[in-house]
This record gives sequence, C-alpha cells and structure tokens, in this order.
Amino acid sequence: MRAVLAAPPPTLLVIAKAPVPGRVKTRLTPPFTPEEAAGLAGAALGDTLHTLSTVPAGLRLLVLDGEPGDWLAPGWQVVPQSGGGLDERLAAAFAHAARLAPGAPALLVGMDTPQLSAAGLAEPLSAARRAGVDAWYGPAADGGFWALGLARPTASLAARLLRGVPMSTPHTGAHLLDRLAAVNLTVHHLPELTDVDTAEDARRVAAEAPHSRFAARLARVEPGAVDDALTIAAASQVDTPSTAPNSPARMPR
Repeated sequence: MRAVLAAPPPTLLVIAKAPVPGRVKTRLTPPFTPEEAAGLAGAALGDTLHTLSTVPAGLRLLVLDGEPGDWLAPGWQVVPQSGGGLDERLAAAFAHAARLAPGAPALLVGMDTPQLSAAGLAEPLSAARRAGVDAWYGPAADGGFWALGLARPTASLAARLLRGVPMSTPHTGAHLLDRLAAVNLTVHHLPELTDVDTAEDARRVAAEAPHSRFAARLARVEPGAVDDALTIAAASQVDTPSTAPNSPARMPR
C-alpha cells in the first residue's frame, strides 16, 4: 500500500505538428483540400489533448513541431521537437520527460487517434496497476503504434528502443516490439486503434467517436460521412459474432 501511495503520477506526452495547411495530413489530399485536412488535424489534436487532460498526470507535455494555436488545452507545457527523423524525435521526447520528472513513468501518443479513451489509459497507468509493468504499447491497425510508455524512462533506454526503428511502415510496430523484448521489458498491451492517415480512416474514426471534435469537423467538410460510417459499423456488428466472455477487453471507441 505504501508503494502505491508513493508511486509518482505519470508524465503524458503528445507529439504533434501544428495543423498548418500543406504540412499536416497530406495523405488526406485529395479528397480534401489542404485547408480541410489541416482542420481535421487540428480537431484530432484538440480531442487528443482534451482526453489526456482528464487522465491523472503529474506533467503534460506537447512535443510540437510548429507554433501552438487556440487549440492548445490548458495545463499543457509546449516543448519544441528536436531535429532528426521521427525515431530520434521520439527518443528525445522521452529523454526530456525523464529530465523534467525523474522517476516518473512516461506515456507518449500521437495526434492521429482522437477516438482514444481516457479510462482506457488512466486504468493501466494507475499506481495500483503499474506493478510489474515496464512498458505500455498501443498497436495501430496499420502496423505502427499509437502509444508507447516506459515505466522508468531514461535517455539511454529511449535511444536503445527507438533510434533506428523504421517509422511509418507496416512493420514499425513489430520492430519496436522486438526492441522491447530484446531488453527484457514486461509490456502491457493497450487496445489496437486506427490512425487517421486516409479519408477512409477518417470516416472510420469519426464513427468510433461520433461526438468528438474530429467527427464534427468531418461532418462539415463531408456531409453525411459520419452517418454513413455509423451505418456501416452497425451493420458490421450485426454480422460479426459477439465477443466471447473470456476474450480480452477492448477500449471503448
């Protein structure tokens, strides 16, 4: 009990680009214009920051490429991204978190999963559930990952895990899992989520979070898209056998 009470709260990190037309979500154009794609990116980032603002944390860091705007939620400290590839920038973000809050676990997510659940993160990150866990891993449907957490982050550990991992490939997640296994870390697996990379992804994610900023923005630029996606999702659930009682629980979407 004393160990649980003394456990430091986690540091939460979001790595993101400022939603500037032509610089974000370029794979959404076409069918969307650069301005529409940037609006969707801003809505996704706003949802992500809002959701993580309700997860208990000691420190919240937005690791940002660009300048903050009116989408920035209260309570977030903006940290500029370092140079280099994404693997190096992720490692640097963990190193920065370790310097600011030594001894605290750190969890990093991107800006592409506005459907993420606060409860689905707060529970595994709670002091009572952290015992025996060295890392948290959230797989993305495209083979990447949407979340990575380290129970005892250090600059050297982050570099060993992340530098040299090929990013944005169908095998990125597998490479990272291999790195985690190579250093004998016990990994808690978070539910799989869909990253918003394509227009089809956007429709699917909006259907999973129909009351989000992201869904509202998509409905503005593509009227009827959210309703159509909800109809398809409902039909899919009818056709799919129910989850067995002993199947792993899934994060609400």
